[in-house]
Amino acid sequence: MVVDSVRALPRVREVAEPTAPSGGVVLRVTATGVCRSDWHAWAGHDEVVFPHVPGHELAGVVVEVGAGAARWRPGDRVTVPFVCGCGRCEWCRAGEAQVCPDQQQPGFTHWGSFAEYVALHAADTNLVRIPDGVDSTAAAALGCRFATAYRALVGRARVGEGEWVTVVGAGGVGLSAVMVARSLGARVVAVDRNPGALAVAAGLGAEHTVHADGADVPAAVLDLTGGGSHVAVDAVGSEQTCADSILSLRRRGRHVQVGLLPPVDGHPRVPMARVIGWELDLLGSHGMAAADYPAMMALVERGSLQPQRLVARTIGLEEAAALLPVFDRATVAGMTVVDPAR
Repeated sequence: MVVDSVRALPRVREVAEPTAPSGGVVLRVTATGVCRSDWHAWAGHDEVVFPHVPGHELAGVVVEVGAGAARWRPGDRVTVPFVCGCGRCEWCRAGEAQVCPDQQQPGFTHWGSFAEYVALHAADTNLVRIPDGVDSTAAAALGCRFATAYRALVGRARVGEGEWVTVVGAGGVGLSAVMVARSLGARVVAVDRNPGALAVAAGLGAEHTVHADGADVPAAVLDLTGGGSHVAVDAVGSEQTCADSILSLRRRGRHVQVGLLPPVDGHPRVPMARVIGWELDLLGSHGMAAADYPAMMALVERGSLQPQRLVARTIGLEEAAALLPVFDRATVAGMTVVDPAR
């Protein structure tokens, strides 16, 4: 699926097959998710070079191994974080490739996974082996939204048992956050404008849901939680959802910003007076490094976490091309996965 310019209608067409970069691999894509971040790139909110192939959360099979990639062989089933580290810098050596200053991101810095094949860099640092008991759809669902939610709550906010967690936005990353928070023993309030998404969130264990259309979200959350959440996640990325998340916290609470915040008339406005006066922590979360995947993957393999439950539909590339330009207005409750062979 090729996008020729900002906001151009995506087209499915034949292109040259990729070749494995030094230290990298080529995968045959078996499943890849459609994410709001893909829409941001299509809309011109990210610096991508056109013509461009989107797609960044994926699972596949290794078909070619570049010189210098030692751990992988053709036929290996793998997934990859959406942030791929260089494998050389101090952050990558420390297992923190998600903040690598020389990072690559499929679907952003180079052509991505809305295709039959995709090239990936620094394979020994970035690839994650898929266990036999985990299918491609579940593995692809991990790559951006689920892994981001997992690290946001486990690695960044350090959610504890019995704490209240408010999740603003019940799309893919928000529903992932609901599932992860419940697995940690937290009590969850889910917020969204889509009643269908809220119903899914309730089915995944959200104790309360708040219909955000016209509601005073912070007031509702403060009432439901007896004074506000310990942790709140903006899983959408707008001035309104960011403010709702911050203002839903109790004193000394932790806000995690996961959704991208494109500037409107300059920098996004944030209720900093509340942040200062209540000593709130503002945490960014930018995916999760491959080094941190084993603990999460073990929970998936055991069935403690079930990302495949978040997949609402599987479509082909042609359907994905029609969906991407309107994805910011999509009302599907859950993830959409693309099978390029479909």
